[in-house]
Amino acid sequence: MSASHPTIRPEYELPLEPFTQGAVERALPWSTRLWSQGWLRKGLILAVLVLLWEGLARWQDNDLLLPTFTATARALVDGLLSGELIDKVGISLAVLLQGYVAGVLLAFALTTLAVSTQLGRDLLSTLTSMFNPLPAIALLPLALLWFGLGKGSLVFVLIHSVLWPLALNTFAGFQGVPETLRMAGRNYGLTGLRYVLPILVPAALPAILSGLKIGWAFAWRTLIAAELVFGASSGQGGLGWYIFQNRNELYTDRVFAGLVMVVLIGLAVETLGFATLERLTVRRWGQQR
Repeated sequence: MSASHPTIRPEYELPLEPFTQGAVERALPWSTRLWSQGWLRKGLILAVLVLLWEGLARWQDNDLLLPTFTATARALVDGLLSGELIDKVGISLAVLLQGYVAGVLLAFALTTLAVSTQLGRDLLSTLTSMFNPLPAIALLPLALLWFGLGKGSLVFVLIHSVLWPLALNTFAGFQGVPETLRMAGRNYGLTGLRYVLPILVPAALPAILSGLKIGWAFAWRTLIAAELVFGASSGQGGLGWYIFQNRNELYTDRVFAGLVMVVLIGLAVETLGFATLERLTVRRWGQQR
């Protein structure tokens, strides 16, 4: 064969095994596969914290100042079995839900006005600059004067703790929406809620979810702090009041049991609530890794 006509090699195909995720996982060591589980890593962190707590308490050997983890666990189980702790948690969560929902609705109304009019933007900027740095607990004296000793005062401070951080996060998310989406909404003549709900909210959902989580954390800790001060209304008090009462009676193990309950509720809301919501929305849509 001459140089101008090189030899043509015959074509052939190599059969490849079908790709499966299971095959890749089987190729990895079992320790690597096990360590990739998030629940295991978080469980190990909690186990280390528990061991440190137990060791420090036994070294100090003073149940009045720092009870052991086992004593706290017994007090927690006793409180749950007797129903007292469950009743306190129910009272707190009922008040929290009212204040949180009211704060979310007000924040959404304020941000909707802010993205619709210049006056709304000026109003949001002015109000957040004034009230966002103001601690919700500082409004307790006014809440007592205006709403009395009861649920109304708690709901008032909860609304304040949720409204401003959520409004700021939501408005920041709206400001980050691509201009092409904004133009598409304006080209269809959408205004007000018809512009905000289908155009801005889906695009700004990561920032909105962050604001909801921040607002929840602020509301939860504000509620516990408020109940420590004036949480008993009509002979009933919530989880913060349970902690305060047992502190006065020097039942330190029950105080720690109440604190552990606060932490467990926070973990449950974060892992079962917000994490599930993020997985079903922004992560599935590719807006968040």
